[in-house]
Amino acid sequence: MSGPSNKTYDKQNPAFYALLVALVLMAVGPIYLMLVTSLKLNVDIMSDTSRLFFMPTLRNYETALCDFLWYEPEHIRRCDPTFGRALTNSLIIGLISTAITLVIGTMAAYALVRFRFMGRDVVSIWTLMMRMVPPAVLLVPVFGIWTFQFGIDGSRGGIILVYVALNLPFVIWILQSFIVQVPIQLEEAARMDGAGPFQVFFLVVLPLIKPGIAAASIFTFRVAWNEFLLANALSDRNSRTVPVTIVNSLTEFDIDWGVIMATGMLLAIPPIIFTFVASRQIITGMTAGAVKG
Repeated sequence: MSGPSNKTYDKQNPAFYALLVALVLMAVGPIYLMLVTSLKLNVDIMSDTSRLFFMPTLRNYETALCDFLWYEPEHIRRCDPTFGRALTNSLIIGLISTAITLVIGTMAAYALVRFRFMGRDVVSIWTLMMRMVPPAVLLVPVFGIWTFQFGIDGSRGGIILVYVALNLPFVIWILQSFIVQVPIQLEEAARMDGAGPFQVFFLVVLPLIKPGIAAASIFTFRVAWNEFLLANALSDRNSRTVPVTIVNSLTEFDIDWGVIMATGMLLAIPPIIFTFVASRQIITGMTAGAVKG
């Protein structure tokens, strides 16, 4: 009977740990600075003596969320609903565009995988290539069409349509790899039991590709939530999203850094929640398409 095996571990180069610490600081440092600044008054932000020692306050968050509070903060004379309106716009645009993209994307991916028609491979390749086009290239033509032809610039619907077109190729591409792995025998057995095409799709295929749908929905929502360039060009005062509102609040003469940092922290919360809640689904979605069981 052989004894326990002796495991030898190679000592890591100190440069490896130095690089690891540098990467962690680069990732966490800006978030920490933004959080600390959001808890300071403007007097403390501009003061050199309060960098380490200061009295934390939630005034900046009360100013940003005054529209949603059930009480009136003492330091606010007039509530500015700009951020509350922008937060509502971002949630509506992000959720609706994600839902529409998933509905169309799952059906299109299923059609490209299961149906045989002329030019199917060309359509699949061009779908992926369209995702490689930078949004800046589409800015001028989309702005012209939305403004002068359709007249939907400055509306939530116009921004939602752009985001659906922007994210649809990615959703189709990632879901194709999941639908390919669904055994065709399951669909044939369902048809033999009397299930129709829609029943096969919704009751057999969709439950088996839930990890892919979860991963695609998270990435789609994050793109719609964080996108700035197209939203800045197509939105007006009533349809601006949070990223556009933050940038527009930076003026030459008056910059309220505390409120801006608090707004930035609030902007980061929904994607972080989505990531933590569905982290297991994201890992499964990113690996299951490439690893066959």
